[in-house]
Amino acid sequence: MAEDSADQGNPFDLERVRTLMEMMEKHGLTEVSLKQGDQQWKFRRGPETVQMVGGPSFAMPSMPAAAPAPVAAASAPAAAAPAADPNAGMALIKSPTVGTFYAAPSPADPAYVTVGSRVSPDTVVCQVEAMKVFNQIAAECAGTVAEILVKNGDAVEFGQVLFRVRPG
Repeated sequence: MAEDSADQGNPFDLERVRTLMEMMEKHGLTEVSLKQGDQQWKFRRGPETVQMVGGPSFAMPSMPAAAPAPVAAASAPAAAAPAADPNAGMALIKSPTVGTFYAAPSPADPAYVTVGSRVSPDTVVCQVEAMKVFNQIAAECAGTVAEILVKNGDAVEFGQVLFRVRPG
């Protein structure tokens, strides 16, 4: 980044950090290291966001874990032998980033997919918005959408399961 004489006292201000993180997202970078004088910062996308080396130490708060999707109660008593897991063999579509889940390109548009929709590996199934950057999420598998585990506007975490897809 260019060095401005006015910013020499605070070389990594919040606006520059936001701009750098947006550029990382836009260009698909997972790690960037910056050094100026005796101060060094390392930015990583994923579980660890910011790590300071040679300066004050602090931990970046992560988003709270999303509550698991409610499961319907079984109508038969559970005293019998355990039933086969209905989700066994399902492909999972997970969030590649922390952000906000959007089921449609805009509020006026229909959802990308619904339960029962057929998907291929390149089918866009949703968007996850992170820092005003909208990332289209592809299915990366083929089959039929069996379950949508999040609602439009929900906060999602890196690696959180968004959809279950029945292969085939």
